[in-house]
Amino acid sequence: MPREPSDPYRGTVTVQPSPPAAAPPAGRAAPSPRLLLRSWAWGWLSIVQLLTSVLLAGVYIAIGAFVLSAIFSVAALGIGLVMLAVILPVARVFGALERLRVEAFLGVRIEPPRGPAPGAPLWRRAFLDGRAWRATLHLAIIPWWGLIAGSVMWVLISLSAALAAMPLYYGALPGHHLMLPFGTDVTVAASPWLWGAGTAMLLILPLVARGLTGVDLALARALLGQAPHEQVAQLTQRVETLTQTREMAVDSVELERRRIERDLHDGPQQRLVAIAMDLGMAQAKLEADPDSAKDLLGKAHTAAKEAIVEMRQVARGIHPPVLTDRGLDAALSALAARSPIPVHVHVDLPSRPSPTIEAIAYFCVSEGLTNVAKHSGAHAARVEVVRANGGLRVQVSDDGRGGVDFTRGTGLIGLRQRLAAVDGTLTVDSPVGVGTRLIMTLPERTDPPRPPSDGGTNRATTPRSIP
Repeated sequence: MPREPSDPYRGTVTVQPSPPAAAPPAGRAAPSPRLLLRSWAWGWLSIVQLLTSVLLAGVYIAIGAFVLSAIFSVAALGIGLVMLAVILPVARVFGALERLRVEAFLGVRIEPPRGPAPGAPLWRRAFLDGRAWRATLHLAIIPWWGLIAGSVMWVLISLSAALAAMPLYYGALPGHHLMLPFGTDVTVAASPWLWGAGTAMLLILPLVARGLTGVDLALARALLGQAPHEQVAQLTQRVETLTQTREMAVDSVELERRRIERDLHDGPQQRLVAIAMDLGMAQAKLEADPDSAKDLLGKAHTAAKEAIVEMRQVARGIHPPVLTDRGLDAALSALAARSPIPVHVHVDLPSRPSPTIEAIAYFCVSEGLTNVAKHSGAHAARVEVVRANGGLRVQVSDDGRGGVDFTRGTGLIGLRQRLAAVDGTLTVDSPVGVGTRLIMTLPERTDPPRPPSDGGTNRATTPRSIP
């Protein structure tokens, strides 16, 4: 019997011969029972969609007649223009309601089409808005289909319910006879077959309704959704945005790497070089001049403790342990405590964000407070983190001189790149002489599970006093 090569992680696995796979059937594969059950369950909402179409048909036909009257009245002293100015927004409203109805009963979300450019003239936005005219065309077509399909569904659902419920009332039938449509007269003796037929119809009708509402869905997508060229334009814009944000993320990571390299070079590395020189000189003087060697050893000991402190600061700048252990509130409070100016921190989060969003928010606040301390000349600052629009809203404000310029320095550019990597935004409000306010928005996202916290007892990260 052939065996697979030994795997140090799994051991040796014996391969059993498997029977040859059956050839896939020609044509499209049959739907799975789970898919059929799900479609059957949604079919009851499709029945509601068809039944409500009958109720709304009169309203839609009235709106369509009003639009036709307005079009034919355009030449009559401009009365038609006034009528169109009134009815076209109404048609857009009903188009939006139809999109909501399709989403609620058919489970399909239809993105609304794009309107005219924001700077377009008022007359163009009022009379040449393609969304309104497409919604009007939809209102002119859908009621007739709704009347046909909805009426058929009303008849079928009523008939099947009446047949399925026959055991409840067949004894009260006059002469034990039941008159069916098209003049068919049956006796109670055939009632078991009728009960079965009614029950079977009730089970099949949801699937029939799903097929009928396919027309509703097709009309809604064609007339109330985005046109193919709009979808292509939107996808193209999204690809361009993702390309730019990817480049910004790469630049942000490169800037962060250079910052860490600079911090290590300017701080701990210089002190370690000085410690090595002091230890070398102490070793050379250990026998000839013990007192000088002792002084050099004490100097090296002090420099070693300072190097450890600087290494901790650099490590804290990469990712502070308190952020992982205790969350954004504690991490920002610790950050504010190290600031040379007073900083008030307000964090109102009902639950912790994802680790990625939490880390980006922390480093954005850290960069913002660093800029405040270095360049603003402020006497106080404030940090506010709250939930807003399904994400995080982070605000760093100060009472400094203001007048922030994106073109000077790389701090705000790095902030914008870091935020753009997760589809976040940065807004700067910095009037001269009033102060600066940085408003950063971060979307919520789903990250891998958060690693378990060690409670702050990890030997590698816990500060210890050094003798």
